[in-house]
Amino acid sequence: MSEKRTSLYDEHVGLGAKIVPFAGWLMPVQYSSIVEEHQTVRNNVGIFDISHMGQFIVDGAAGREWLNRMLTNNVENLAPGAGQYTFLLNENGGIIDDLIVYRIASETFLLVVNAARADDDFAWLQDHLEVGHVSGLPDRTDRKWDVCATMLTSRSTNFGAVAIQGPRTAALFDALFGKEIELPARNHIVDVPFGTTNVSVARTGYTGEDGIEVFFPASDAVKFWRAALERGKPLGIKPCGLGARDTLRLEMCYPLNGSDLSPERNPIEAGLGFFVDLTKPDFVGHDALLKTKQSGPAEKLVPFRMTKKGPPPRPHYAVFRNGEQIGEVTSGTLSPSLNWGIGMAYVSSAHAKIGAEIDIEIRGQKFPGTVEKKPLYRKPAS
Repeated sequence: MSEKRTSLYDEHVGLGAKIVPFAGWLMPVQYSSIVEEHQTVRNNVGIFDISHMGQFIVDGAAGREWLNRMLTNNVENLAPGAGQYTFLLNENGGIIDDLIVYRIASETFLLVVNAARADDDFAWLQDHLEVGHVSGLPDRTDRKWDVCATMLTSRSTNFGAVAIQGPRTAALFDALFGKEIELPARNHIVDVPFGTTNVSVARTGYTGEDGIEVFFPASDAVKFWRAALERGKPLGIKPCGLGARDTLRLEMCYPLNGSDLSPERNPIEAGLGFFVDLTKPDFVGHDALLKTKQSGPAEKLVPFRMTKKGPPPRPHYAVFRNGEQIGEVTSGTLSPSLNWGIGMAYVSSAHAKIGAEIDIEIRGQKFPGTVEKKPLYRKPAS
């Protein structure tokens, strides 16, 4: 199967990006260098192509109830224009995907899902919609809804998106849309005019910096990308690739689906129980998560920092404590901001305390590290 290309693929090539296969797509991993792009986001503003991510629309009078049974967070808490981070789980509580859901109208929702999971997510949701009930829940006479009153569609092919991230995001927003347009509040989404069309702007991101994600018809992708780069020149903007996106998110301890999150892991183990509302009557995976919550997870996802210079940690490296293997690294890199090896790992809960001393086996040699508090990177006091 050949990799797909976003509407901005030719722009990336024209800017000299190094292109790599990622989640079924050909995407830029870097333009200049990962470190340079990383520091651009930390200090100025960077722009990422995120058009490969899936975009689903749920519409209809019964859509909100149905979504609340499919997702872990409480969709009922969303006012129009608001969004929340949430999970799509299997019956065992394992993470199919982590995503953001926005309530873009009274009875209309936008789901932004990971590129690698988009097709499977849609199939899973479609299967649970067509049967008119949610499998994996206790038998209940009130769990059905009017299937005809709920519509699930994918607009992934026809829409694109970019993430604009960095402390100068607000200034670029003004340059793109005018100072008379107000920047949306954190985790909110608004439609704003851009040229002869409208784009949707969400105040969110994956880097720990101020940021927005902008969604638009694929036909407008090149126009918006070029405008952002041109109007961002005085602000020091640079196009950024997947490499910087990964180092930025790891410094903030934001999990990566497929590495830190998987169908074999649940949100409680991943330390993300805040995004699970166990007081909801039911949702797929509810009972499994409740058991984990009550008994405590056997393993926990923890951030760590190396305490000795050496090769950076990488996924699947073994984690030791006093010579005994206690876990495995899921993400690791050399932090451009901290200049230390950092990562995340699942370790036995008994050794998951902040400050615990661990060893990471790298190329047959053990290097010391410590379990740290989230996030690993904190902005210096101004």
